[in-house]
Amino acid sequence: MKILMATDGSKEADIALRTTTHLLKPKAGDVCVDLICVAPSFHPSTGFPQLRENYHRRTRRILERARKTLCGEGSGNVRLISETGSPARIISNLAADHDLTVIGAKGREDRSRGGGLGPVASAVVNHAPGAILIGRAIRADRGARILVALDGSAASLQALETLTSLFELDSAEVTLMHVVETPWLHIIPEEERTAGAEEAGDDAEISEELLLGELRSEAQQLIERARDQLLAEHSAVSTVVEQGNPATELLSQAETGEYDLVVVGGTGVLDLKHKILGSVSAQIAWNAPCSVLLVKSEP
Repeated sequence: MKILMATDGSKEADIALRTTTHLLKPKAGDVCVDLICVAPSFHPSTGFPQLRENYHRRTRRILERARKTLCGEGSGNVRLISETGSPARIISNLAADHDLTVIGAKGREDRSRGGGLGPVASAVVNHAPGAILIGRAIRADRGARILVALDGSAASLQALETLTSLFELDSAEVTLMHVVETPWLHIIPEEERTAGAEEAGDDAEISEELLLGELRSEAQQLIERARDQLLAEHSAVSTVVEQGNPATELLSQAETGEYDLVVVGGTGVLDLKHKILGSVSAQIAWNAPCSVLLVKSEP
């Protein structure tokens, strides 16, 4: 297993490193960690050579301190990478060669002042391929509580597979959740209902009720299949099916259930609706009260 961990020496980066080692808990010989710190670049014609050297020294100090943190948490096989340039671009490019990319995020107290991702983390979430772990602080010293979002897409099923292959689940509580999305459009427009088409309105309500019932039935079948798949490796699995806005319901469940990790799949493909409202995975990455594992699949 190859893991890319990014650090800039900040408190958020340090939390992400500690959270990752807590959630993964791999054997030291089974994982190779590439720990990267990116210093700003300077044009060759720019002066201030002392400033450039100071940045390089600071980068080395940040990496050595982060390595001590990882070694203290049980990660022994750590390679240090010092780069110069755009952090988001370099991290996103390196992500393609790793099984997991780890990036820090703003804390709960910072999210009320402008979002839960900094500019580098936001760019990595948008552009890096594969699996990305946005590390936030663990809520309690116990087995991890993990919420897995399932919608039947290839991306969400791949996210579940990534969870089982990379994360330690022996002591974890796993909840599989599906949200039946409330239809955007009514079968009969609201203006026609209010214009006196009472019978048509009744028929529309019956049709929509039948549709939602069918969607809930399909959701239950989907989530039970995923549960059976997971039970082969892990016994503590529960399921939740809700109706409403997927991002809103998932974030509410993550908050009230005091989860340590939300797992969500995404393709990066946006239709008109999600261009306006934002994708579910992006909303969760930004606003979740805990760490988020975002697994991208090819469109």
